[in-house]
Amino acid sequence: MRYFKAFSFSILFLLNISILVAQDNYVEQNYTKTEVDIPMRDGINLHTTIYSPKDTSQDFPILMQRTPYSSRPYGKGEFKKRIGPNEHLMKEGYIVVYQDVRGRWMSEGVYDNMRAYIPNKKGKQIDEASDTYDTIEWLVNNVENNNGKVGVWGISYPGFYSTYSLLSNHPALTAVSPQAPIGDFYFDDFHHNGAYLLSYWLATTVFGYMKDEPTDKAWYADKFPNIGTQDQYQFFLENMPLSKLDKFYGEDNVFWQQLKEHPNYDEFWQSRGIIQHLDEIDIQPAVMTVGGLFDAEDLYGPLHTYSEIEKHNDFYNIFVFGPWSHGQWASTRKRQAVGNVYFGDDISNNYQKDIETPFFNYFLKDKGNVDELSEAQIFDTGKKEWNAYQVWPPQNTTEKTFFLGENQSLTSTANPKFKNTFVSDPKKPVPYSEDIKVVFTPRKYMTDDQRFAARRPDVLVYETAVLEEDMKFVGDIIANLNVSTTETATDWVVKVIDVFPADAKDTEEVQDHLKMSNYHMMVRSEVMRGRFRNSFEKPEPFQPNKKTQVNIELQDINHTFKKGHKLQIQIQSSWFPLIDMNPQTYVDNIFKAKTEDFQKQTHTVFGDSKLVFYEVK
Repeated sequence: MRYFKAFSFSILFLLNISILVAQDNYVEQNYTKTEVDIPMRDGINLHTTIYSPKDTSQDFPILMQRTPYSSRPYGKGEFKKRIGPNEHLMKEGYIVVYQDVRGRWMSEGVYDNMRAYIPNKKGKQIDEASDTYDTIEWLVNNVENNNGKVGVWGISYPGFYSTYSLLSNHPALTAVSPQAPIGDFYFDDFHHNGAYLLSYWLATTVFGYMKDEPTDKAWYADKFPNIGTQDQYQFFLENMPLSKLDKFYGEDNVFWQQLKEHPNYDEFWQSRGIIQHLDEIDIQPAVMTVGGLFDAEDLYGPLHTYSEIEKHNDFYNIFVFGPWSHGQWASTRKRQAVGNVYFGDDISNNYQKDIETPFFNYFLKDKGNVDELSEAQIFDTGKKEWNAYQVWPPQNTTEKTFFLGENQSLTSTANPKFKNTFVSDPKKPVPYSEDIKVVFTPRKYMTDDQRFAARRPDVLVYETAVLEEDMKFVGDIIANLNVSTTETATDWVVKVIDVFPADAKDTEEVQDHLKMSNYHMMVRSEVMRGRFRNSFEKPEPFQPNKKTQVNIELQDINHTFKKGHKLQIQIQSSWFPLIDMNPQTYVDNIFKAKTEDFQKQTHTVFGDSKLVFYEVK
């Protein structure tokens, strides 16, 4: 019997191995790979990899991703393990195309970070829309067994190129899914409301260095700074002001130079924003924009991409907003969590199977239907369930206003005579998390426990009593702060927090030093660089000790603060090193501030400050 069990185990083990190997080899077994250089109208060739189904008995639609991150693996006989947006679509049968965008990896030409769109192009003028058009035109005319329909998808930067594809206005473009698309580098990724996201500094390496010729190697790999520590907070504290970082990046880092020379929302940044052009779409593709409610990189992009398309166009346009960090919906992990907070099982898997796959199948294959896909499918991050809305944000809302009151309270009436003060010291800025390591881009902080911040003297805290019934808020949140400062410059950070009850249960995602009992979950947060309170184009100083209004729009939420919980607001003036430290004295360009410009200041928040939420019953 012992030998029989051992034999049975061996057979089972080998069977599992063979299944895994078959899964790993699925693309190679079922697709033919071709690499081509597609000529653009100006003579530049873009390297393109085409995976075509080996089944030639029928025609298939084309599903394309354009990327600055490489269409690897390169070379004959080298296959991706998975192609397309998800495994279901891979097995449905699509001609899947990956293209290195102009100036990246194996493509020719010069790379331009978020290349500006050119309306009414003439002759050989190019932008990403023309490159998309020329690529689609070549594909539908040269790839065998295609059905003449093209879809485009991508996450993050490829999401930006997906949005851009809409402006190609190619008649074969039938379905587009911008996912976590960059919309504007001044409000996503590298800035938030004019404040530089210092914690994304390492990402400057990837986008800052130009290559001389097509290459299958990461030409920037040896350019990453060796900062000699895993303590990101201490590193940036010791390398403040920002001008000290010049020793890590030379003049050849184009993007770092651009960041330094364009601190304001000038023509350089404005011209690169793609959302402003979404009223210029002349075709009728179906669009599905996807975003994560806890996407630390691209939250502005998907929200504004969906809303601008909705505002200016009448074609099929839906929005999916789930409990995800950046691109997490493409994962196949069973348990869905962001940081310490667990939201449920198979949320991403079900999205891929029940939303993403039917969308592309219907519009590119005329297969199935999309009747069950609501206009807006938004996850409630408090109740941990999906909601279906006819439009986002929903219209049947009422305003719910909270004023900042005495004894750390949130009240329904303003008290302009009441005020709180705190001292903000550039040498001891408020950390954005308890767990600050050196990372490429931080993500988990979006749901972090905020108790550590509430205990600091430079963080103001206001909260409701324990809720006697659920409160559900949707859409954006407006913070109207009335403030003053003893000098001429500061930042303002507002955090919206769900305080859990004492009997909240732990899950396996919770870090060892934490408990969900009384957990302070950050639901939404935002910063406003004070100099831009009236205009992002024309910064201005504060007048010392003068009461001034600063308005901050916090990005959309769909969250139920449950009975037994509390709603808390935290206000502070540093958030380090998520954003760079404001000197707190006004200088023309913070990237060029001097050490002596950084001064300790006292800030005041008045009791007629308020936060406006939109409530649904």
